[in-house]
Amino acid sequence: MKRFYKEVAADLVDGGWQVTLDGRGIKTVKGAPQIVPSEALALAMAAEWGAQGEKIDPASFVFRDMVDYAIDVVAPDPAALVEKVSTYGDTDTLLYRADPDEPLFERQQEIWEPIVTAVEAREGIELVRVSGIVHRPQSDAAMARLSARLAEQTPFALAATEAMASLAASLLIGLSALATAQEDAALALWQAACLEEEWQADLWGRDYEAEERRAKRRADFLNAWRMARLATA
Repeated sequence: MKRFYKEVAADLVDGGWQVTLDGRGIKTVKGAPQIVPSEALALAMAAEWGAQGEKIDPASFVFRDMVDYAIDVVAPDPAALVEKVSTYGDTDTLLYRADPDEPLFERQQEIWEPIVTAVEAREGIELVRVSGIVHRPQSDAAMARLSARLAEQTPFALAATEAMASLAASLLIGLSALATAQEDAALALWQAACLEEEWQADLWGRDYEAEERRAKRRADFLNAWRMARLATA
């Protein structure tokens, strides 16, 4: 598609901020006004439109697409997404460790255990750690608290948490990233989520295509974190 506008702005409107193209407010894919809660997020979205050349690159609208999802999908039925995202907590990657006599176990303890214990302290819950791959359910009380934490989030934060938890296969990583204001801390959480992949790559060698996929997932994770932070800026 050719660029069809000249001027891009982020304007204060009823209910928040909206990107305008030649003075006309943008709408979501489903036709709702694309209104966001902060000027910072609106400016980031406006920058995406402003960076387009003669032809529009749909893949470059990272924030626009996440905002559309938050407005069109999450906001109308947040409870459905809370139920979906909370399932990551019951099979959370960080709770499934190698056998204690394996070298990987020590590394998991070093990197993962501080993240898990921090979530437990913050939420007032106890989580079950498992050595091996046999599923052991978390307590109803712990799952209820994690679900309650998700239910407290805005549609924008909930959309970001879903993206981060899905990419990391860990609700604990997603919630921990949402709770940090520092990008280097968010990146460290992503690296923790990739611990087992990195361990295997160090043992058996690195595959170019796998590295490319991991780099793309890392970028998606950090962009979801940025969207959540911008929405509250």
